[in-house]
Amino acid sequence: MEEEVKKSQNFIEEIVEKDVQEGKLGGRVQTRFPPEPNGYLHIGHAKAICMDFGVAEKFGGVCNLRFDDTNPTKEDVEYVDSIQEDICWLGFKWGNIYYASDYFQQLWDLAEKLILDGKAYIDEQSAEVIAQQKGTPTTPGVESPFRNRPVEENLALFRKMNSGEVKDGAMVLRAKIDMSSPNMHFRDPIMYRVITDHPHHRTGYKWKAYPMYDFAHGQSDYFEGVTHSICTLEFVVHRPLYDWFIDQFADTDYRPRQYEFNRLNITYTVMSKRKMLQLVQEGLVAGWDDPRMPTICGLRRRGYTPEAIKNFISRIGYTKYEATIDVSMLEASVREDLKTRANRVCAIFEPVKLVIDNYPDDAQETLTTENNPDNESAGTRDVTFSKELYIERGDFMEDAPSSFFRLTPGGREVRLKSAYIVKCTGCVKDSDGNITEVHCTYDPDTKSGTEGGNRKVKSTINWVDTKSAREVEVRLYDRLFMVENPSASEQDFRELLNPDSLKVIKGCIVDNQLAEAKPLEHFQFLKQGYFTVDKDSTPDKPIFNRTVSLKDNWAKKN
Repeated sequence: MEEEVKKSQNFIEEIVEKDVQEGKLGGRVQTRFPPEPNGYLHIGHAKAICMDFGVAEKFGGVCNLRFDDTNPTKEDVEYVDSIQEDICWLGFKWGNIYYASDYFQQLWDLAEKLILDGKAYIDEQSAEVIAQQKGTPTTPGVESPFRNRPVEENLALFRKMNSGEVKDGAMVLRAKIDMSSPNMHFRDPIMYRVITDHPHHRTGYKWKAYPMYDFAHGQSDYFEGVTHSICTLEFVVHRPLYDWFIDQFADTDYRPRQYEFNRLNITYTVMSKRKMLQLVQEGLVAGWDDPRMPTICGLRRRGYTPEAIKNFISRIGYTKYEATIDVSMLEASVREDLKTRANRVCAIFEPVKLVIDNYPDDAQETLTTENNPDNESAGTRDVTFSKELYIERGDFMEDAPSSFFRLTPGGREVRLKSAYIVKCTGCVKDSDGNITEVHCTYDPDTKSGTEGGNRKVKSTINWVDTKSAREVEVRLYDRLFMVENPSASEQDFRELLNPDSLKVIKGCIVDNQLAEAKPLEHFQFLKQGYFTVDKDSTPDKPIFNRTVSLKDNWAKKN
């Protein structure tokens, strides 16, 4: 059993387990999830959430939520609230909520200490010039002409940066490390920049100089007592700088340690917050929670469950190598989860009336059908049955080939699901030749659940009784982009949007019971796919979103 548990661990869990066994930091485990509140979380963040919170849960530790709110030009309380909602929906609980802004004064004091120690200076060059002077990975950088400014002048200018007298971009505070280091991040990285025109969502206009991520992040970990600072692979090259900053002021043996894993990339989507923001702002999607978006709120609205997302992340695992995961794996996870969760119902997308000629005119009976054959605990439900029903237009063909096994005049028998066997006798057309009614007869001795109901026929079709029928709107969602990797294309990613990523069907017919369904309830529309009730749905205007088709038809379709 112990061996099975070890095999199920990822490499970071193995590191944490070893640290605990060796008693490092007293065997304590403390992680953090540190999002910047500048957008909505996407499924890539869900992978990080599962790691940060999962490690803490597995080893009896705590995971705190810390908002990296060091750039007021992009951050908003709206994003803070949405991030908390998404984490809770995924089923995780944080120990405490912190903000990088909680430490602005401490970070400022540390920056002044570095200035006094001769390890930081004010640079008044433009961002473009500073970037040029950094050199390349194979050629050393050029020192700034301001690098050897007197300490007192650096300190006075630094304080001036926060006075409101300095314009944005006029000066920055840089760490004085090594302009010839092979690690580009060591070439006098910027620690502070000036932002005067945007109030901070928590501190207002109190601060005009704000710390950069590389300076704020490691120190925040240290202040909070983080043991394992887990992030994605692009921060591997930042790790030496993370350690260097902490080494400049730490006065104990304690150090948070940074570990990296591969980020989540998925086909047929974009994971860049910048690109997602463009989609939202340009009206190319209906908002951050558009069900085609890879955001957690978008997936939730589409009908994805926390369990499906977490199972998917568990299956793809954590490694030290970047890869792109086929979105079909995510879709398979949600199908597997909804198979036992979603009740089966009939939904008629292109309705045509079916009239049973030999059924009594005023009769109506109640039939019983299983809610979910894959889940016995789901029980049964009652549906009404009468002389006139709605069926799919595609389940009837006037001149059908021998391979067509559904309704056709003079053709073979067909079972109405959970009801009777019928045989088509003909159809009625309007003046334009459009079929308005299909007629049939039924065999009263073939009711499902009776001895005669065991008679086998080659086809079963879905139906909804006209007396209990309700029109609803159905939204069929598909992949947002036409190509596997829109971010890698030479074309503008917006030109690669799938024009068929949303199809709206009005006048879809369902049983009236579904009009009372609540948002995010799950259903399998038989032969159509898995659906959920949209948040904008009302009893007067029910709306259903397709979560995923019953099978992966994308490859075949394309």
